[in-house]
Amino acid sequence: MSDKELKGRTALVTGGSRGIGRATCLALARQGARVAVNYVSNAQDARETVADIERLGAEAMMVQADVSDPDRVADMVAVVESEFGPVDLLVTSAGIAAAEHHSKMTFASWRRMLSVNLDGTYLPVMAVKDGMLKRGYGRIVCIASIAGLRARGRMITYSTSKAGVIAFARSCAESFGPAIRVNCVAPGLIETEMGASVGTETMQRMADEAFLKRIGQPEEIAETVLFLLSERSSFTTGQTLVADGGRVTLP
Repeated sequence: MSDKELKGRTALVTGGSRGIGRATCLALARQGARVAVNYVSNAQDARETVADIERLGAEAMMVQADVSDPDRVADMVAVVESEFGPVDLLVTSAGIAAAEHHSKMTFASWRRMLSVNLDGTYLPVMAVKDGMLKRGYGRIVCIASIAGLRARGRMITYSTSKAGVIAFARSCAESFGPAIRVNCVAPGLIETEMGASVGTETMQRMADEAFLKRIGQPEEIAETVLFLLSERSSFTTGQTLVADGGRVTLP
């Protein structure tokens, strides 16, 4: 990637205060983008992410919004565009995960998971796509999961939500082309707070399943996202790029 390839571009990263989202914000900043860091409740982490971006010499702002709320998402995009200009680059990284046996599933937990993971992808994309189409330029990356590509008997709701993200991004790529490129990244287990919630024993088992015999780092996923936002992937759209150390392989 050329030095500061994204200079002058405005990026919005949902769930940008922690984990993969935070690593993505920093990667974008290193390439010169102005970065809007979305968070829902942890303002301190968002402030720290903004401070780290500014130490890299890039512009940053924090913007609070529950991505499952249409009004809050619309307000978020309006605030970002009034401060930094039109959104050129969108990364939808906000999400939640939970494991539960089917006998414990409830409609309320189903709705909450789909609201955050699937509605929380749909709403930001729909809020920025018209402007991107009008300007003739846009790059969108949706963070999915390998759970959306394989059976997950104890994560039925989570797996369904991430499969929906993949289908949504694929269809948007056709609908919004050629001006906007839309792709997904499907991470495996990553060393984040969400990843650690599976427990040490499960983390080790998942690491052993991977060809690379380890779990991933947020920065590795961020570099994959950066590739899809850059012109190095100029002929790539509608794709799901798996980054999981080899636990899932696509044909």
